[in-house]
Parts: sequence; structure tokens; C-alpha cells
Amino acid sequence: MNWKYEAIEKLRDYEAKKLALSTLPEEIRRLELDAQRIRSATGDGTPVKGGGSTREDILLSNIVHREELERSLEMARKWVALVDAGLEILSEEDRLVLLRFCMHPERGNVERLCGELGLEKSAVYDLSLIHISEPTRRTPI
Repeated sequence: MNWKYEAIEKLRDYEAKKLALSTLPEEIRRLELDAQRIRSATGDGTPVKGGGSTREDILLSNIVHREELERSLEMARKWVALVDAGLEILSEEDRLVLLRFCMHPERGNVERLCGELGLEKSAVYDLSLIHISEPTRRTPI
């Protein structure tokens, strides 16, 4: 297992997890409203051989789906907070390198970094390899 590539893949998920912080609560709320619309089972819809009615099945499915989304939301909150805390302790240069090479890799990012950092391409590539493998330590030990 290559820990550098694993870390880069996790950083690439950052924006998706951050987006989930706004979309998951909306989906949970939609499911809550759907659950309120599901009426209780009627007396004439008696289950056969211990099975549940269709309404009960829909309601149980709704509850399970909401619980899964709530767990996913909590995990996304913790993950985004952890990454945000890690990014805050980095220098601006370190954040830019991670942003351009790992979190938002796009065509032209090397040239953007050259302009932002005032470096040549080879120096930017060297810098990216250093920062990706060993971030600069800015705090005293």
C-alpha cells in the first residue's frame, strides 16, 4: 500500500464530502416528509403468513435509509473537520500545492502555480514532490 497515493485519493474526496454536508440534510428532510405521508396500515390489509404490509415495508425502508444518511452525514462532518484542521496548520504555499496537485488537479495548474509562487515548472514539480511526500514542518518541536 502506497500511503502517498492513498492520502491523495482521500484529499480528492474533500469537495464531494463537503458538498454532502449540504445535500444530505436536505435528503434526510425529504425522507422525513415522505414518512409523514405514509399512512398507517388499514385493517383490511392484514399481512399473510407473518409478512408486513406494503405500507410497513415502505416506512421501514424510509427509516433505514434516513439512519444510513444520518450516519454518512456524521462521518462526512468529522472527515471534513479533520481535513480542515490539517489544512489550517499548513503554510499558504503548502495549501496551494495540495490544492493544485491533489484536491483539484486540472489542466494548467502547474502554470498557475508557477505564476502564484514565482517559480519555473521544474521547481514547481520538485516542490510538489517534496510537499506531497513530506509537508514542511512550520512549528517548533
